[in-house]
Amino acid sequence: MNPVIDKPLALPENLKWANRFAGLGPDFSTVLQPSPLPSPYWISRNAGLARELGLGEAWLESQAALEIFTGNKIAEGSEPVASVYSGHQFGQWAGQLGDGRAILLGDIQTPAGDIEIQLKGAGLTPYSRMGDGRAVLRSSIREYLCSEAMHGLGIATTRALSLTGSDAKVRREEIETAAVVTRTAPSFIRFGHFEHFSYTDQHAQLKTLADYVIDNFYPACRDKAQPYAALLEAVSERTAHLMAAWQAVGFCHGVMNTDNMSILGLTIDYGPFQFLDAFDPTHVCNHSDTQGRYAYNKQPNIAYWNLFCLGQALLPLMDNQEQALAALEPYKTIFPAALEARMRAKLGLPDAVPEDKVLIESTFKLLASNKVDYTIFWRRLCGFTPQSGHEPVRDLFFDRESFNAWALQYSERLAQVDPGLRADLMLKSNPKFVLRNHLGEQAIRAAKLKDFSGVNTLLTLLKAPFDEHPGHDSFADFPPDWATGIEISCSS
Repeated sequence: MNPVIDKPLALPENLKWANRFAGLGPDFSTVLQPSPLPSPYWISRNAGLARELGLGEAWLESQAALEIFTGNKIAEGSEPVASVYSGHQFGQWAGQLGDGRAILLGDIQTPAGDIEIQLKGAGLTPYSRMGDGRAVLRSSIREYLCSEAMHGLGIATTRALSLTGSDAKVRREEIETAAVVTRTAPSFIRFGHFEHFSYTDQHAQLKTLADYVIDNFYPACRDKAQPYAALLEAVSERTAHLMAAWQAVGFCHGVMNTDNMSILGLTIDYGPFQFLDAFDPTHVCNHSDTQGRYAYNKQPNIAYWNLFCLGQALLPLMDNQEQALAALEPYKTIFPAALEARMRAKLGLPDAVPEDKVLIESTFKLLASNKVDYTIFWRRLCGFTPQSGHEPVRDLFFDRESFNAWALQYSERLAQVDPGLRADLMLKSNPKFVLRNHLGEQAIRAAKLKDFSGVNTLLTLLKAPFDEHPGHDSFADFPPDWATGIEISCSS
């Protein structure tokens, strides 16, 4: 045992470790300990999440918390492991992958149920391949902020409890410094976990994993005639709703490999993500994605492709291929219906009429043809009324005639809606603040100089993105010209 971390530290007395995933055994994960970082320091702590988990703000500010969430000490009762999985990356089978820089500390029993706690960037694992097991400050800030931004938007996601740093050097394209994100979720199991055991013909382990997921997260599937097909169908439904949420808010994930798809329908692994600035349906946010596989408008179909891969992985547990195909079928109806519902809410339409589909399609076409800032358009639209001059919204468009025609179409639809209901619905559906690339970049530049105020200001705004936050309008303004030059890639 590493002498630096051989004395366990206690969590608050009200919390106990369950270590459910570690209990599956050595076929699923490797027992190991994090690698300590020298002289760690706090960058940011998520006090709200700490309260939800029952950790308490006071304990989260302690030296013990700093040591545990950097990986320098082990929490008493924790059984750290790194899990093995495989996956398809950019459409190609990549073989064995695994937690190359993530170490699961275990799961704790919280008021919200059992929640896993994982360190990202805590050192080498057997699955690091050619990597160093570390995460750099730059990517860690982006993940920390975006996971909480997505939660604030009401989108299913892993969460971030804390962010710690160290002056330890990490080599990427240039020398950077290390950081560790403590992230939480009911489970970090991915589609790739199932692919691993299926492709290696470990069907007993595949069944063990599927039973674990059903028993802990999808118990209703156990009573179905074909539990594993029911599991696939349930995952398909959750994924469909997740894709609708992404598309509605203008979120690009950037690297939708099967090993980055959560079995619980969570947004997971924030790498080269981006919230759209100017609306371009073909936008590719990942500089490494030279073929444009994960463009914004391709995400829904890629999700279905990934679900198909999951279905193939689960075939050894089913009676026939038709069961898997039938389990995937609901995605094709749930996704468009869920997206339409979200877009109606953004337009302030509490009830559906058949003409809404045409209005939604014309809105997307108008935004794309004018390259209108996506978030600002929707927030300004909250103040649109048939009686107003519409100038704050019209000013976003260079093709005023097309906008006027659309505004007439929209006004006619609004005549059927209660103004009070509409205003309330729109303000709850159209965020004022999202984590734009330039905002993240500004916080990163300051953090490199040990100024973490930008990170914490953004955390406050993004946790409540629909609120006005007086005095912070600049964080909701148009991106500066230099923002178009920001390149984000799989490097982290």
